[in-house]
Amino acid sequence: MELDVLRKKLSAFKGDGGRIRNVSNEMLLEVLTAWELWPGTARDFYKGIGSSEKGIASILGKAKRLKREGASMPFQEVSIQGLTDVTNPTSISCDIEVQENNKIIRFRKMDLLIEYLKKAS
Repeated sequence: MELDVLRKKLSAFKGDGGRIRNVSNEMLLEVLTAWELWPGTARDFYKGIGSSEKGIASILGKAKRLKREGASMPFQEVSIQGLTDVTNPTSISCDIEVQENNKIIRFRKMDLLIEYLKKAS
């Protein structure tokens, strides 16, 4: 996720003093996921989301606690052009799950999984 999008989402939780408060659990997990995947420096991450080191530390702490307790991001179905047929879905013959980078990818048919694996390798 781009940091600009994350900054805009976090701005909904800013109070009058500019502090981020009462962040939803889903937003906490989004920030943690972005933090874990961030390739740059911590300072760049803080600047990118418009927060300070102290402000983001409490958010990350709460998010890590949620993750330890078993909370996870809500499932979002993503259609991939050329692989999924949204206009004419077929009946589900099998349900296959592949976990990659803390994300679960579900395939409805075996040939979709095989196509995905061919393109991923």
